[in-house]
Amino acid sequence: MCRIVLIVAALLGWSCGAQAHAFPDTSVPSVGSTLRAAPAQVQMTFTEDLEAAFSTLRVEDAQGKQVDRNDTGVGPNPKLMHVSLPQLPPGAYQVIWRVLSVDGHVTDGKYKFTIAP
Repeated sequence: MCRIVLIVAALLGWSCGAQAHAFPDTSVPSVGSTLRAAPAQVQMTFTEDLEAAFSTLRVEDAQGKQVDRNDTGVGPNPKLMHVSLPQLPPGAYQVIWRVLSVDGHVTDGKYKFTIAP
């Protein structure tokens, strides 16, 4: 049975190494950071290339209200996702992400950052 799966995978061009999930590698602002000034955008770099049409990045305030400009984009690096922010007041914010990697795996998560008064 395993041999049949390997043959089918080879015929379809799959490789075991290519089947990975996209996880956050870096983020700006960074996880748990406290900033002195509001950022103009949130950027996240992932470990795998993303499907732009099926990947989202959202920023919410402490009350759960969306505060980003709803313009999530991927690129120019296919591992980089970003969203623009208006001038945010001091407070706590949560970044919520959900991505589809080009190999078809979905991952999601969230993290917080704070803008100091």
